Amino acid sequence: MFTILTNAAKTLAEREGRTVPLSAVADAAAVDPERFLQDGRWVGYWAVPPVPWSSPEGRLLAAEARAVIERALADLPTAQATVLTMRDLVGFDADEVCNVLEISESKQRVLLHRARAKVRQALEDYLSR
Repeated sequence: MFTILTNAAKTLAEREGRTVPLSAVADAAAVDPERFLQDGRWVGYWAVPPVPWSSPEGRLLAAEARAVIERALADLPTAQATVLTMRDLVGFDADEVCNVLEISESKQRVLLHRARAKVRQALEDYLSR
């Protein structure tokens, strides 16, 4: 029994070691951390789930939505805008972006994630009006 308990504790410690509490990354969150709080407590899931956009195809094709995306792209820091443009608009793969910009794979992932999050937030703000 002691061996089983020890192994279970080790497994739990290993699993918990791979997670980071929300408070440690609240400033860098791609999604508003308030969406994961219920009565001021972290619940571990969407407390306020994303709201489906009504008729997304029609609204995304609208010139206004494209303008919102273009403004959000223009407001991004240069490195984020470059990576987002190369990956999502031009169609480069991750290795090509890393080679062209001479950045590490992890830096490319972070820049792309942050850029997508900012553009997504701008689009979400526009579509929720």
